[in-house]
Amino acid sequence: MKTTQTKRRRHGIFITLEGIEGSGKTTQLARLAKFLREKGYRVVETREPGGTPLAEQIRGIMLNVPSTMPREQQAARPVEPVTPECEAALVFAARAQHVAHVIQPALQEGAIVLCDRFFDSTLAYQGYARGMDVRILEKFNQFATSGLTPDLTLLFDLPVNTGLARRRQHDSEQNRLDRETRQFHNRVRKGFLELAAHDPRRIKIIGAAEDPDRVALAVAAVVCKFCSRQKAEGSQVVRSRT
Repeated sequence: MKTTQTKRRRHGIFITLEGIEGSGKTTQLARLAKFLREKGYRVVETREPGGTPLAEQIRGIMLNVPSTMPREQQAARPVEPVTPECEAALVFAARAQHVAHVIQPALQEGAIVLCDRFFDSTLAYQGYARGMDVRILEKFNQFATSGLTPDLTLLFDLPVNTGLARRRQHDSEQNRLDRETRQFHNRVRKGFLELAAHDPRRIKIIGAAEDPDRVALAVAAVVCKFCSRQKAEGSQVVRSRT
């Protein structure tokens, strides 16, 4: 019931972009935002974990790579493993701030919100890959977001080996999750694909192994079709005045 009430209160469109590490979703989000603005839409770009000053601090705690500390510090202060439960709790804490202070206000003002990762990532990473109970994760997400659900999710899919090879090209940007095992990332990908199979109306799979320009064209086609349908159904998305 909360999900239905949330959708009735808002006027904008909530689009999330998901995928394994190196899938190119962050690049495609920026390109999609530019495309939509050129079409006259008001667009808000954001990401998870993060999106607000406090949520970004939580992101830093969650994704920090302890091995980057000097060796002498590591010897004096052994690395404390992050438990799956702690990881999930950090995600939900950041999401609660993000939804309350960025996403919901923008949707209520009629904007198109583009978010780099959202709840599907929680299910794929902490659920399918970490082995946490999906039902528990869903309950915590309901609590953290008051039932907010994306209107459309773009799942950028490609082989794990390809994605990790892309990430290795930017080694200085790698975080704790990037450095998980290949088996872990395979479970993440499997989780995303199973989620898409269970909710094909919302989650649209985009082949991410293609040239970025071709991927951008595929993204634009899916989003334009979706926005046209929303307009036909009476969506009150706001056009930019600039």
